[in-house]
Amino acid sequence: MKRWYEQLFENSAMTYDKESFTQGTSGEVDFIEQEIGFDKSKRILDVGCGTGRHAIELARRGYTVVGVDLSATQLDRAREKAATAGVTIEFNQQDARTINVVTAFEVVIMLCEGAFPLMETDEMNFQILQNVARALKDKGKFIFSTLNALFPLFHSTQEFINAGATDARSEDNHFDLLTFREHSTFSATDDLGNQKSVVCNERYYAPSEITWYLKSLNFKKVDIYGCKLGKFSRHDKLTPEDFEMLVIAEK
Repeated sequence: MKRWYEQLFENSAMTYDKESFTQGTSGEVDFIEQEIGFDKSKRILDVGCGTGRHAIELARRGYTVVGVDLSATQLDRAREKAATAGVTIEFNQQDARTINVVTAFEVVIMLCEGAFPLMETDEMNFQILQNVARALKDKGKFIFSTLNALFPLFHSTQEFINAGATDARSEDNHFDLLTFREHSTFSATDDLGNQKSVVCNERYYAPSEITWYLKSLNFKKVDIYGCKLGKFSRHDKLTPEDFEMLVIAEK
């Protein structure tokens, strides 16, 4: 039986690209470029690349990028978009918990809940961070976003998600204070016109948890900020108003 996130993204690549949360790509890549000093010699691994929006924009700007994702249909769409953009990107279907790379990268990105924190257990989520650490060279940089546990303590995630959705709906949301997991039912129409309803289970993280995880994996510096769509910045202090947090870690 397919896991909930496999069901969610199956045959939904075209729909995914129309969602409001995918519209900030250019500004987000501006930030990535600044963080890596506009050094086009640095190879970039995009974990949970989806339809390749960040990977393609980086490649358009002259960077060498490899994208990995679990969804075959999302990767098919990424390859189509890359061909249309006239860029060459290696897209591989891989599980983020068992990433296999021949040569380590100078930069790893994992944005917009790319793989992490969708896994069923904390141990499985941690495996993703372990594999990122292995795929990253010494003195390399890891830039990712993840769900902010401060947000659902003060706000309705159901209202927030539905306000930004197209024809999709999130319902029956329940945030468990003991596990920091949100259980919900997500309903949407896929690219084939089929209506699907998926029972989701996502993990929200406290900033202190993320810092501890990364420090335990020998990241020497961990900075956490608020995460604004299309406007990543080191000037945005993380608050309960941020649905996601932006994490920048260095080995």
